[in-house]
Amino acid sequence: MRDLATLPKAHLHLHFTGSMRVSTLADLAEAHGLHLPDALLDDDPLQVPADERGWFRFQRLYDAARACVRSEADMRRIVDEAACDDAAEGSGRLEIQVDPTSYAPFVGGLTPALEIVLDAARQASAAHRIDVGVIVAASRLRHPLDARILARLAAHHAGDGPGQVVGFGLSNDERRGETAEFAHAFGIARDAGLASVPHGGELLGPAHVEDVLDHLRPDRLGHGVRSAEDPRVLDRVVSSGIALELCPASNVSLGVYRSAADVPLRALVDAGASIALGADDPLLFRSRLVDQYTIAREVHGFSDEELASLARSSIHASRASDAVKTTLLAGVDAWLES
Repeated sequence: MRDLATLPKAHLHLHFTGSMRVSTLADLAEAHGLHLPDALLDDDPLQVPADERGWFRFQRLYDAARACVRSEADMRRIVDEAACDDAAEGSGRLEIQVDPTSYAPFVGGLTPALEIVLDAARQASAAHRIDVGVIVAASRLRHPLDARILARLAAHHAGDGPGQVVGFGLSNDERRGETAEFAHAFGIARDAGLASVPHGGELLGPAHVEDVLDHLRPDRLGHGVRSAEDPRVLDRVVSSGIALELCPASNVSLGVYRSAADVPLRALVDAGASIALGADDPLLFRSRLVDQYTIAREVHGFSDEELASLARSSIHASRASDAVKTTLLAGVDAWLES
């Protein structure tokens, strides 16, 4: 079988804090004198039920990791290592998602926090030969006015090259907040040419997918896996050309599905959905990008031709420049011919 690490691909669903290496998290905790829960440092992937108690445990661990990021140097290290790790897995385009709010107090504000990430993305792109764009994400746990502030900041740094903001997202517990109240923020981002890339349809079902479609007009949907449960909703996703950022290992770790075999990857592909596989939060789920392609191959029986098709879908769904897309797509063809 062909080596999945050499298959050119785009990685469109990776969170800033969640991209950290376990060793890096341990280093940062030691440097800042912070104690970490054992679950963040052991070798086992997180496993929680898909209810509010499960999400609380996930969020508590994520917050503990995020609290270790306390300087510009910390932030730059995370971006550089994320790019390095992705490049080693054949990713030629990475769109890393960050909410600068959490890091702003340590570096002088929202604007410096985002500009540090953008500058680090430019440097990492050159150092590791991978095209790194940035998605600014608001949180459902904060007021919609905060999302508007972030949308304006994202719009100010909009572009499609390395180290520029390419999209605007909405993350955190889907059960919190009213989706419609974030529509204004997404309108600001859309007017600036940014991709609309909110989370939706993972913890909640097809009705939530429709809620996001109606109010946030996504170009891509973070997860969206539960759209498979309603043929009408899935048809709407497919006919609208909305790509789904599918994260199989994440779905299992968060209790959405009991096993990787239960993730409806094959059903979504057969329905014509555009799929971009993503790792979500490797720090917690202990599963990186190539692991998602391995799941498609070993659990769902995808052939190399079908895996190449998934890679092409991820490239097409990205906000990479035409030149970068052309190069990566040619690489996919060469991988198949090898």
